[in-house]
Amino acid sequence: MKGPEVARVTYSYVQKMRAAASHFFVRVYKLGGATEEWSEDPRRPGRWRGNPCMSQTVVQYMASLKRRMTRNGAEVISAQAIDESMLKKLYEQNKNYPIEDDLITKTRKRKADELDSELGLWAGYKLRTMIQALYIVSFICLLRYDEALRIQFNHIELAYDEDEPVVILRLPFRKTHQTGGILPFYLWRNPEKPWLCPVTAIAKWYALFNHMNYEPRGYVFRSRSGYDQIASSPTDGLSSAAFMTIFRCNLFEIGKDPRPFGTHSFRRGGCQYLAMVRRWHIRDVCLWGGWSTRSDNPSTVWKYLSSIVDTPNVQRQDFFNPYRLGTAPCTHCRRTCHCA
Repeated sequence: MKGPEVARVTYSYVQKMRAAASHFFVRVYKLGGATEEWSEDPRRPGRWRGNPCMSQTVVQYMASLKRRMTRNGAEVISAQAIDESMLKKLYEQNKNYPIEDDLITKTRKRKADELDSELGLWAGYKLRTMIQALYIVSFICLLRYDEALRIQFNHIELAYDEDEPVVILRLPFRKTHQTGGILPFYLWRNPEKPWLCPVTAIAKWYALFNHMNYEPRGYVFRSRSGYDQIASSPTDGLSSAAFMTIFRCNLFEIGKDPRPFGTHSFRRGGCQYLAMVRRWHIRDVCLWGGWSTRSDNPSTVWKYLSSIVDTPNVQRQDFFNPYRLGTAPCTHCRRTCHCA
């Protein structure tokens, strides 16, 4: 027993320990994939195959551990999801920022004072254009923050389908695909909702990148240099700590408390957007995000769809209310009902 003043290990930390062990079995001992169940080989009794971390014993232990920790007062809290309305506000805030050609030199004290003010000038147009592309790609492709930050120019391909531009994102790294087999992301234009259009966001960043006379190779999302300058070195990528600082400053600008949000907010928000706004089937969401579609392991996608930190979309008294306020009209069929 531990006293109330002693910090306990969180359930998310236990999940990371299990993920590290699973990664070790896959990489070192070549025991199946990260999601292959540990079972006895029916053709060779006494021999086992799959990943030991996916054995029935471990699965049952993790489920019971979560119940025990919750019963003892430990809350399993995920990062709050970014929704479409917040992404639109971030887009409008960054899009309407004036373009400044001259480099503004700021002292360290002035930077600190401005970051503490309500309208702190923490970044300029260049950095905002880059970070907006990072927001949209992470949201639409359901990427982890480390996967999005590691995107390089040779991972992006521009194609055309009947004169319609299509951006193909081919990632050589995914946590869910340690041994290969990563399917590409095909990104199409969305002119009705520019705050959700990855093609336009990437094109704007490409144009600005060429305007700075930088060679398009290496990391797409670079570290910042000064107030509004981007690193010219192709190996100087944006760090996760710098990304979180920029993201929190951006949230503060649109009147949002940045504390509940984290690096997985875009991945969780994109998952909820596809399932609840676009009405995608859960199986299609799993296939797009690279999650397992096995019915015996649904917790992977479910933890992104529901959390106690998310605000309910519908009040309980309005579930069957025939006079409930409609949704935004569909850009194709113009329907506003919730069953569309």
